[in-house]
Amino acid sequence: MRCKTATTLVFFLATLLCGLSLPLATLAQEPTTTDSTVTYPAEFFSQYEPFSVNDMLDRIPGISVARGGGGNGNGGPGSSGGSGRRGLGLGGDQILINGRRTAGKENEGNSQLSRIPANQVQYIEIIRGTSGELDVRGGNQVINIVLLQAESRSSIAYEINADQLHDGEFKPGGKVSLTGQRGALDYLFSAESEPRWDRRKGFERSILGDGTPNDNVSRVTTTDSQPLVFSMNLGYEFSTDDIAHFNAQFEDRDAPFFDERTIFNLRSMPRTDTVQFDNTDHTGEFWEIGGDYEHTFANNARWKTLFIVNRKEDASERNRFDIAGSTRTKDLFIANFNRYQERIIRSSYSFAFAGSQNIEVGMERAQTILDSSLQLGLLSGLGTPSDAFGGLPAVNNANATVEELRYESFFIHNWQINSRMALESTLIAETSEIAQTGDVSKKRDFDFIRPKVDYRFDITPALQFRATVEKDVSQLSFNDFTANINSGDDDQNTVAGNPELRQEQSWRYALNLEYRFNDDNGVVSSNFYYHDLEDVIDRVDVSTLTTIQSANGNIGDGERYGLSLNASLRLSSLNAPGILVTSSVDLESSNVTDSFLGIDRRLSRQGRGNYNIGFRHDMPERNINYGFTYRNSIRDNNKVYDIDRIESYNSSAFSILFLEYQGWEGMTVRFESTNPHESSRCRVRSRYAAGTIATGTLSETENSCSHNGEKYAIKIRGTF
Repeated sequence: MRCKTATTLVFFLATLLCGLSLPLATLAQEPTTTDSTVTYPAEFFSQYEPFSVNDMLDRIPGISVARGGGGNGNGGPGSSGGSGRRGLGLGGDQILINGRRTAGKENEGNSQLSRIPANQVQYIEIIRGTSGELDVRGGNQVINIVLLQAESRSSIAYEINADQLHDGEFKPGGKVSLTGQRGALDYLFSAESEPRWDRRKGFERSILGDGTPNDNVSRVTTTDSQPLVFSMNLGYEFSTDDIAHFNAQFEDRDAPFFDERTIFNLRSMPRTDTVQFDNTDHTGEFWEIGGDYEHTFANNARWKTLFIVNRKEDASERNRFDIAGSTRTKDLFIANFNRYQERIIRSSYSFAFAGSQNIEVGMERAQTILDSSLQLGLLSGLGTPSDAFGGLPAVNNANATVEELRYESFFIHNWQINSRMALESTLIAETSEIAQTGDVSKKRDFDFIRPKVDYRFDITPALQFRATVEKDVSQLSFNDFTANINSGDDDQNTVAGNPELRQEQSWRYALNLEYRFNDDNGVVSSNFYYHDLEDVIDRVDVSTLTTIQSANGNIGDGERYGLSLNASLRLSSLNAPGILVTSSVDLESSNVTDSFLGIDRRLSRQGRGNYNIGFRHDMPERNINYGFTYRNSIRDNNKVYDIDRIESYNSSAFSILFLEYQGWEGMTVRFESTNPHESSRCRVRSRYAAGTIATGTLSETENSCSHNGEKYAIKIRGTF
C-alpha cells in the first residue's frame, strides 16, 4: 500500500511540474475569467458533442473542487450536505440553475445535471469568489448553469441502458427528460428507472479464542432493486422583479434481499452443516415538494422565501429459516417501519450598502418527525407464538415517535474589500426542542450560536487563497433514538436506541490555495483542515441489569485533521489538448478517547486517506472519447469499537473504464466496465468474553470477505 501511495504522490508532482515547466497551448473557444469567475460558453463544448450538463462539467479542469471535492474532511467548511444537512441552511450542493438554488434536498441542483441536455445551456460559470448576490453561501466554489432564453424552446433527452453482471444477470434501465421554455415559464420533467442489482459471494472463517477452529460460513447475498423516480422543476417569471419556482419528486422502491448461508461446524465430530436462508421484503416511497418566491425591490434589495415538505417511508419484513433436507423451520422474524417527515420554511431580506457591502437577515423554521416501530419474534422466545410476529413468540415490540422543532435566525455580512479581497461573516442563532414519545417519554431543549468567517484573497489573477472558520452542529439521525434492525451481525438482530443522544459540535478550520493555469490548461490546489470536536457520536454502553448492549451516544471530545492535494491538467504542453489528467491525494487522521477501553484511537470507520487517478482523452475529429477512473484507500483498515467486539474493515480499489462514440445525428453510445479487477470487501471481527471488550479476553475471531464481481454496461443517449 505504501508503494501505491508513493506512486500516486510521484504522479501528482510530475503532473504539476509538467504543467509548470512547459508552455501552454491556447484552446479554441477558450473560457474567460472576470472577477474570480471563469465562464465557459456553450461553444467551448460543442466540439465534444456533450449529452448533458454532466458531460460538459467533465471537460472542465478542477471541477471536483466546485462539486464538493477538495478534501474538506467529511463535511468541512464549504462542504454541502444534501439530504443529510441541517435544514435548508446557507446552501445545498453549490449548484445554481440560472443563478438560483433549487428548494429541495433530494431534488436539488446536483441531481438535475444529468437531466438537463447540453443543447439547452448558454454558458457555465465557475464562481471562485463570494458575493451577496449568490443564492448559496460559504462554498469553496459555486457552479452556475445558465440556460438559453427564448420565447419558445424545448428538448427531449433520453438514455437507454443495460447492465451485464458477472453472474450473467441482465438488467435494463433508462431515463427521459423534457426541458424547455414557453414564454415566462421554464420547465424540466424527468422519469428514470435504473437497476440496482448486487450479488455477492462471501466466505467466513471463525476461530475461537484459544485458536481452535470454530466454523466456516459460505454465503451468497442478493439485492434486487429498480426504483422509479419522477421529478418536476418549474420556474415562472411574473416580471423582471418577481420570480417563482416549484419543484417536486416522487420515488418508489422495492428492494428484496436474499441471504443464503451454509455453516460448517468444525467443533463437532462428525462435522455438521446448517443451511440458513434469509428473505427480506423491503419497500419504500419518497416524495418531496419545494418552492421559492423572490421579489426584487426598486433599490435592488431582495426578499426571498423557500419551503420544503417531504416524507419518506420504509418498511421491511425479514424471515429467517433453518433448512434441514426438506424441512424449513422459521427461527427469526423482524418487522420494521420508519416514516420520516420534514417541513421547512426559510425567509430572508438582503440589501446592499456602502457600495461594496451586502447584508442578509432572515429566519428558518424546521420540523422533523420520525415514527418508528419494530417487532422481533424468535423461535427461542418464551411467549406464545403470534401471527403479528411471524408465528413466533414475541421478544421485542418497540414503538416511538421523535420530533424536533427548530428555529434559526441568521445574519450574513458580505464585503468586497477591494478587487482582490472578499470577506463574508455569518452569525446563526438556533433553538430547538426534541421530544420523544412511545416506549420512552422525554423532552429536551437545545440552544446553539454558530458563527462563520470566509476570507478570500486573489494573490494574483491565477492564484487564490481561502481561509474559513466556522462552528458546526450536526444533524442527528433520529433512528439512533429508537431500537432498530442490525443487518451487519448475524448474531445480533437488533440494536438499542439512546434517548440521551446530543448533537455533535465542532469548530472547523480550513486553509486552501488554488492555482489556475492560463488558457484553461489546468488547476492545482491544496487544502488543510482541522476540526475540534465536541460530543463525538460513537458507541456507548447502555446495558441494563439483565442485558449487555450498546447504542450510538456521545463519548466526549476529539479532533480530525487532514490534507488534500489535487491536480487537474490538460496536456496542451505535449500537443495533446484533448487529454485531461486528474490526480488527488487525501491524507487524514483523528483522535478520540474510546468509551469502553479508555484508550486514544482514531474515529470509527476513518482510514488514513485515499488517492484518485483519472484520465480522459477526447478525440473530436474521430467522434471518440475514452478514459478511466481509479480510486483506492491508503492503509484502509478502518476500525469500529463496540461493547462486545472490535471490527476492522478493508476494501479493494474501485475503477471504471469507458469508451464513448458520438454519431448518428447526436446519438451517443457509451461502453463502461466497472471493477474489471477482483473487487472485495473484508472484515475482521473480534468478539470478547462476557460480552464486553473490557475483559480483554478474546472469545472468537471472524475473518470474512465478499466479492461482487465486475459489471459491464452499454448506454445509448441522444436528444431531439
